[in-house]
Amino acid sequence: MEDVERETNLAETARQPEGKKSTFGEILESVVVAVLLAAVIRLFILAPFYIPSGSMEPTLQIGDRIIVSKLAYRFGEPRRGDIVVFKYPLDPSRDFVKRLIGLPGETVALRNNHLYINGRLVTEDYLPQDIHFADFGPVQVPPGYYLMLGDNRNNSDDSRVWGPLPRQNIVGKAILVYWPLERIGLLH
Repeated sequence: MEDVERETNLAETARQPEGKKSTFGEILESVVVAVLLAAVIRLFILAPFYIPSGSMEPTLQIGDRIIVSKLAYRFGEPRRGDIVVFKYPLDPSRDFVKRLIGLPGETVALRNNHLYINGRLVTEDYLPQDIHFADFGPVQVPPGYYLMLGDNRNNSDDSRVWGPLPRQNIVGKAILVYWPLERIGLLH
């Protein structure tokens, strides 16, 4: 009789109360929820990107890692001066980052190291004071397209090379540098 009671007690101890998960089950559920949440955030809200070239210097340096808001242009239109990540028009498997300079319908020209939009001088306070770059344009930006330029105008594969960027190629707006630590900060 004692052996039967002992086996019954062991079986009851090993049994979990109904509705209660094991520690492993709780950990597994937490991991699955975290992975799904991370995937949703990465696909639809925020995404990290690496800067492989100097085309956006001095604003972005080679090796910078940035966070891009994929929602920014779902609720608003791209604006001049935004730093934008997009699918490269000549090879959509590659992502590029440039500054949005020309909006649909505008006429853009670079003359004597200055930017002109519709014939008016536009101040670009994000560029170094002593920068010199080649003249370009005037070019009219077609509807549904944007003109993109790198801040390092002498070393940038941008709209001067491959033309205006189609709106559907835009991935999102770069909002902050998160690495390296000494460069952490919001992008303007």
